[in-house]
Amino acid sequence: MPIVVNTKSYARDVNATANSVPYIGPTNTVTVKDRIDTYRTPPKPVSNFSGIARSEGRLTRTYNLVNAKSPSAEAQARSLVNFPVGMASADMDAFLTDFAAYVASPEFKTLAKTHAFAV
Repeated sequence: MPIVVNTKSYARDVNATANSVPYIGPTNTVTVKDRIDTYRTPPKPVSNFSGIARSEGRLTRTYNLVNAKSPSAEAQARSLVNFPVGMASADMDAFLTDFAAYVASPEFKTLAKTHAFAV
């Protein structure tokens, strides 16, 4: 099943493993990256704790550069989520909604683009 991001469809790559699945975007070529990589790490319980389930998504794209020493380079964004085993689904939803809002916020965009903290 493809992943659709802002009308761009990313197709599942054949190089999937048990704990990682790459998706190839519409502009991906041998020299230009347009991909989403997904990863998971199953929880490892111990005697007094059920463990943490880890999930990661990474978006990588190649861009042409202006006034730089090289003509192109990759931009990358990652999201890593750690949920303890036993966390309620509604709590996970609320957490992810808040995180998505934070990443979309002007404060985070300013940090990402200018490396300046919100004051």
